[in-house]
Amino acid sequence: MDTRETYRMRFTESDKKKKEKMWKVLVRRYLQQFVKKDFVVLDLGAGYCEFINNIVCGKKYAVDVDPEVKNYADTGVEALISKSTEISIIPDNSIDLVFCSNFFEHLPDREIVLKTLQEVKRILKFQGLIIVISPNITYVRWEFWNFFDHAIPFNHHGFCEALAAAAFEIKKVIPRFLPYTTKSRLPQSSWLLRFYLKFPLCWRLFGKQMLIVAEKK
Repeated sequence: MDTRETYRMRFTESDKKKKEKMWKVLVRRYLQQFVKKDFVVLDLGAGYCEFINNIVCGKKYAVDVDPEVKNYADTGVEALISKSTEISIIPDNSIDLVFCSNFFEHLPDREIVLKTLQEVKRILKFQGLIIVISPNITYVRWEFWNFFDHAIPFNHHGFCEALAAAAFEIKKVIPRFLPYTTKSRLPQSSWLLRFYLKFPLCWRLFGKQMLIVAEKK
C-alpha cells in the first residue's frame, strides 16, 4: 500500500515549519547525547529529514522509499531511495547509529519488521546503536487507528522482544516519552518542548510514544 500522498496531505506547510522547530529542540536538548561528533548516522524512514538535518555528527544518511526525501535533505546529508529490508548501498559494519522515528508502525507485517531489524544489524558497527521512537499502543490505544497508514501496533515490551529476536541488547527503555503527535495537547511550541524535556514527570502524564535504545552485540 502506497500512502505517501496521504502522508504529505497530513501536514500543512505551517505544520511542517512548526515540526522543524520542535525537532531542533528535541535533537539538541535530548537526542544529541547519544551521538558523538564523529559518528556515521543513518535516519531510516527519514521523511522530512527533521532529525538527520539537525543532528551533529561526522557523516549523515537519510533513507526512505519516497524520492521526495531528496528535496528535504540538507547539504551534507546523502539521501538514499531504498526499502528498509535491503539498503544495499550501505556496507556491512559501517554505521554508528540508526535512528527510526514513527516508522515501524507503518510497515505491513511483523516479518518485514524483523527483516528491517536484521538489515539494521548488518549495517551497524559492533556496539552500534539503534534508537526507536514509536507510538506505544498501551498508552495510545484507539488513537493509533486515527491514521490510515498505521498497520502494526507495538508497546515497549513487544518491540523489545523484536529487537531481542534480531540479537540486539536493550540499553534504554522509556515507555512514555513524547506525546502522540505534534498536534497533541502538549507540547505545542519549541519553548514548551524545552520545558517538557527537562521534567520526566511530564512524560509520565503526557507521553504516548516510547523511546528504545538498543546495541548491536
